[in-house]
Amino acid sequence: MLRLNSDLGESFGPWKMGTDEAVMPLVDMANIACGFHASDPLTMQYTLGLAKKYGVTVGAHPSYPDLVGFGRRSLACSMQEITALVSYQVGALLGMATVQGVGVSYIKPHGALYNDMMVNEAIFTAVAKVARGYGMKLMILSGAANARYETLAKTLGVELLYEVFADRAYTKEGLLVARSKEGAVLHGEEAVKARIDLLLREGKLVCETGDTLTLKADALCVHGDNEKAVELVKTLRAYLDAWKS
Repeated sequence: MLRLNSDLGESFGPWKMGTDEAVMPLVDMANIACGFHASDPLTMQYTLGLAKKYGVTVGAHPSYPDLVGFGRRSLACSMQEITALVSYQVGALLGMATVQGVGVSYIKPHGALYNDMMVNEAIFTAVAKVARGYGMKLMILSGAANARYETLAKTLGVELLYEVFADRAYTKEGLLVARSKEGAVLHGEEAVKARIDLLLREGKLVCETGDTLTLKADALCVHGDNEKAVELVKTLRAYLDAWKS
C-alpha cells in the first residue's frame, strides 16, 4: 500500500515554514525535523502532538548541522561524525516522542544528507547503523540502485522503506534532479497525478530524459510548504483513497 508522507515540523523559533496544521490530517507518515536544519524543542513537541492527534506514523528527519542552509548543503563530515549527529537528532526526537506517548518508527535523512546517502555507500552505512541501533526502518530514495542498497541493508540488518517523490523530477539514474535546475520541482495537479497513476498501475516513473524507471514504492512524498502545495496534498490524498477503494 502506497502511503502519503511529508516533511513537517520545519519551523524555527518565530520563523514559520510550511502549513503543518493543514497537511498533517492528510498524510499517513510525517518526517519530523530534529533541530539541525530546522525545528526547535517547542516545534518538535507541537508537531509530535499533531501527529498523535491524527494518528500519523512518525519518522525522524535528521540532517547535516546546517540551519543557515536549511540542510541543503553537503558538509565534509567523517563517518563517525555522521553516526554521532544522526544518533543525536533521532535520540532527541525519540525522547520527546516518548514523553507524549508517540512512537518513532523510521529515519529519513533530510536534504543534502539524504542525497549524499544515495550516492555514497559509506554514508548510507553510517546512517543505516544508527537505524539498526534504534530498531527503526530507514527510508531511502527509490531508484535504479535499489538492488544494491537492499543487499547492503540486509547485510547491516536494517529494513528499508522506498520513497518516491510526487513533485520532483528524476534523472535517468533514479536520483532527484538538483533544485537549481529548471523543472526540478513539478507544478500542476494533472502532471503529478499522471505520474502517480503510472506508478500505481505499472510501478514505473518517467524521468527527465523520457526514459522509464521501474521503482519500488512504499511511500509517496509531497511537500506541503505553501498553500498551493496543500491543494496538491489534498488531491493526492483523495486520489490514493479512491485507488484503494
